[in-house]
Amino acid sequence: MKHVLSVSIGSSKRDHKVEMEILGEKVIIERRGTDGDIKKAIEIVKEMDGKVSAFGMGGIDLYLCAGNRRYVVRDAVPIARAAKISPIVDGSGLKNTLERKVISYLVSENKLDFKGKKVLLVSGMDRFGMAEALERAGCDLVVGDLIFALGIPIPIHSLKTLDILAKLVAPLACKLPFKMLYPTGDKQEKVNTKYQRFYDGADIIAGDFHFIRRYMPAEMPGKIIITNTVTKDDVSLLAERGVKMLITTTPELGGRSFGTNVMEAVLVSLSDKPYKSLTPKDYEELLMKIGFTPRIETLN
Repeated sequence: MKHVLSVSIGSSKRDHKVEMEILGEKVIIERRGTDGDIKKAIEIVKEMDGKVSAFGMGGIDLYLCAGNRRYVVRDAVPIARAAKISPIVDGSGLKNTLERKVISYLVSENKLDFKGKKVLLVSGMDRFGMAEALERAGCDLVVGDLIFALGIPIPIHSLKTLDILAKLVAPLACKLPFKMLYPTGDKQEKVNTKYQRFYDGADIIAGDFHFIRRYMPAEMPGKIIITNTVTKDDVSLLAERGVKMLITTTPELGGRSFGTNVMEAVLVSLSDKPYKSLTPKDYEELLMKIGFTPRIETLN
C-alpha cells in the first residue's frame, strides 16, 4: 500500500485523510498541518522519512517561477532537505502541467470562455503554468503578486511585466520569512477585505485558495473561482457569498480537493521512474492513465 503524506505549515484544522484505489494500487493520502511551525514540519518529515512513499510540501513553495527563471524560497529549503529517503515535492511539477491542461480543457470542452473575461490571478509566480494558459486563452488578465504577497496595491497586467518585476524583487523576497509573503497557520482562517475592489472588478478569480480566501469580500455574486485545496466548509462559504461556479484543478477525494503538492506526491509514488527523472510528459501520461479531470461545481 502506498502512503502519501503532505506536511503543511498551514492550519491543522484542515487536516484530512482518505484511502482510495488508483491504477490498481491502494493509496493512503494524508495531510498534516503544523499551524505555521516550520520546525515542527521538519520534525514530522524526519520522523516519517522512509516510512511513506512520498511527501508533499504544503503551505509553502520550494520554487516560485516567472518567465524561464525559477526562484528558491529560503524557508522551504530545510523542509525539503529533511527528507533523505522518501521523495518530497512541492507541487510545482503539476502547477506547470496539470493547471495548464485544466485551462485548455475548460476551453476545448466549452465549459468556460475566457475571451474578454476579466480574470484576477492572485499570484502568477505561484501558478505560472496557469498564468500562461490564461493569457493564451485571451482573457483580460490581472496578476496580483504585488498586491497579495507584498501588500502593494498595484495590479500587473502582463506576464512580461511580471517577469521584469520578478528579476528585481524575487531574489530578495524569497529570502524573507515565508509568513510575510503568504498566510500560514491561523492566518489562513482570518479574512481582510482591504483589496475588495480587485475582486469586484473580476469575472473570474483564480489561483491559490488561501490567498483568495484571505482577502475575499462578503459578497461575490456571479463570480467564478478556479483554485484547489478546498474543504466542504470552504465550498459552503463560497456558496454563501454568492459564487456562481467553483472549479478545482485537482479532483475531489473524500470530500475535499487536495493541493497540487499532494497530487504530485501521488503521481511520484505511482511512477516506476525515480522522481528526479520525471518530466512534464511523464506527469501528463500518468494523469491521462488515472483520468484526472477538474471538479466543476455550480454553487448558485
